[in-house]
Parts: sequence; C-alpha cells; structure tokens
Amino acid sequence: MARPPKTKRDRSREAARVAVAQAGAIPGGPPEPAARGRGSDPFSGELRRREVLPLLVLHLIAEGPTYGNQLMDRIAGMTEGVLSVNPNTMYPLLRRLEQQALIEGQWEHPERRTRRFYSITEEGRGEYERLMEDVRPFLDSVARSIGDIVREVYD
Repeated sequence: MARPPKTKRDRSREAARVAVAQAGAIPGGPPEPAARGRGSDPFSGELRRREVLPLLVLHLIAEGPTYGNQLMDRIAGMTEGVLSVNPNTMYPLLRRLEQQALIEGQWEHPERRTRRFYSITEEGRGEYERLMEDVRPFLDSVARSIGDIVREVYD
C-alpha cells in the first residue's frame, strides 16, 4: 500500500527531531549513549534527558493545581504532539516530584481516589527557577537548529 505524501507539518516535525538530535550533542564531548529499552526517538528522548519534562510539569503546576491527564494533554497540545507523554512516564515523575517535596498532591474526592490535583511547593518554585536557567540554553539551541533547517530547506 502506498504511503500518503508527507504534509508540511510532518516534514517540520521530522526536521525538529533531527535538529534536537544534533543540538543535544555537547561540542567537543563524547556522544551520549542511547537509552536502553526505549524507542529511538531523538526528540523526546533528548528532551527528557535535559530535564525539559520536569520543567514543563513544574511550569504548568505553578499556573494552578492540575492533575496528571491534564498535564499530559497540555504538554501534547503545546508541542503539537511532538512530545507526547504517556502515563508510564507522567505518574512516576509526579510521584518523584512529590517525594522530593517539589509538589504536593490531594485527591479530588479522598474517599473515592478520583483525580489527584498537584500544587507546587516553595521548594518546587525554587527548583522551577533553577530548571528555567539550566534548560534554556538547550532549548535555545534546539530553536536555532530548527530555524536553520527550515530556512535551509524552505527558503
């Protein structure tokens, strides 16, 4: 069966993945080993290694109490699906952030254990500020690389 032609969005996403893989390398340093047992998606893999996901989670929780599925939906929406987070990634991250006292969770209905809403703590605000500084150079590098690819290919 023939594959449908790639759309402009598909080509942009593919270019973004390539750019992130290239931008993730530290100049003059050894290449990072591939993650074991995970898919070979350089975009989402590198974003996870660079603490982008904890940054996004703390950022969204800092805007107001939220729950895991809502976080996953908001991250997928803000990245146009390029960074999709599944429950096997989100919920362990939320538990880890809660154990580190960066966020605190409360059940919407404690007697039924429905949704668990998370709020950021004072320590979490400090970690959020640190991550904003630490992750920014990487994100700037990704943005420049993607811009260069788009200009090279489409201009």
